[in-house]
Amino acid sequence: MSNLRFIGLDVHAETIAVAVAEPRGEVRSMGVIPNRAAAIRQLIKKLGPTKRLRVCYEAGPTGYVVYWQLTALGVACDVVAPTLVPVKPGDRVKTDRRDALKLARSYRAGDLTPVWVPDAAHEALRDLVRAREAAKKDQLRARHRLSKFLLRQGRRPPTGVKAWTQAYLTWVRREVRFAHAAQEATLVDYLHEVDHVAGRLERLEQALDAAVQTAPARMRAVIAALQALRGIAQLSAVTIVAELGALARFGNPRRLMGYSGAVASEHSSGERTQRGGITKTGNAHLRRIVIEAAWAYRHRPALGATLRKRQATLDDGVKATAWKAQHRLHARYRALLARGKTPQQAATAVGRELLGFIWAIAVAVEAQTTDAPKAA
Repeated sequence: MSNLRFIGLDVHAETIAVAVAEPRGEVRSMGVIPNRAAAIRQLIKKLGPTKRLRVCYEAGPTGYVVYWQLTALGVACDVVAPTLVPVKPGDRVKTDRRDALKLARSYRAGDLTPVWVPDAAHEALRDLVRAREAAKKDQLRARHRLSKFLLRQGRRPPTGVKAWTQAYLTWVRREVRFAHAAQEATLVDYLHEVDHVAGRLERLEQALDAAVQTAPARMRAVIAALQALRGIAQLSAVTIVAELGALARFGNPRRLMGYSGAVASEHSSGERTQRGGITKTGNAHLRRIVIEAAWAYRHRPALGATLRKRQATLDDGVKATAWKAQHRLHARYRALLARGKTPQQAATAVGRELLGFIWAIAVAVEAQTTDAPKAA
């Protein structure tokens, strides 16, 4: 450790500010280089033997390209969580140079928290999952625009026609007409956007199905096993695996719960202990999925036809864990309601405990599965 050089990079789209913490205590700026592969290679060549270098930069919109470039050169690199970088109270000056110096100094002191860097397969799947999530949000916005436009004009569907069913869309297309051409144009545009987003969703979901079929064996096995749990179908299972990667990297389920940001915040001093709402300082995509799934546990334990079909080819141990989850989480939901908690608070708490069962199933399946090629 005594001869290691710790390098902090403040990475932007076009530039990288560089700082080095020397073994004997000096921390100095190395200036700014272009964010290009050739400039990074030249920097590493200038700084010395790769075995002596330790590089870090903050996770951000530039992704993991710099990480892959550095590791390809044989340099140890960590991508760190920006929200967990120490900040001095009263520090009101922020520049790229100062950020790079702070990263190098904190990295040498061991004060930075590395994030998980996905491999190519996980990142590809995660990009697709998030594209589908973005399309779903766009669909909600498009539907809201159309429904609120119709509401402003006093146009309501016939009795018994539910919103966004095929009957509803048929009514809009055939029955809704306006005297003014401007309003007709508005209606056509809103309808076109609804249809366009629906087409996007269909294409992305088909691509997601294909991506799961061609994923590595271990990833496919975990996705299938997680669907043994009530409330977690393929899309939810794929999202969990894409966001978390190998769950064995979490030493215990409590670490996974903390990573999700679904644990209670706390402000304690002396003999006073005060706990508040969940911290939300974690992976928001994961937290949303497990809390949505948690609502399924408000119902009594049961194995419906759909769940039986998902469990048909799974190991008995996985099915036993899923059945145990139904009993425990349903009892937990009922107990929280009896204590006066709101349904939303109860679902959040159940979602946090659901992560423990997700961890148990995934770790067991990962230990049993190798990434052997699929049989032809």
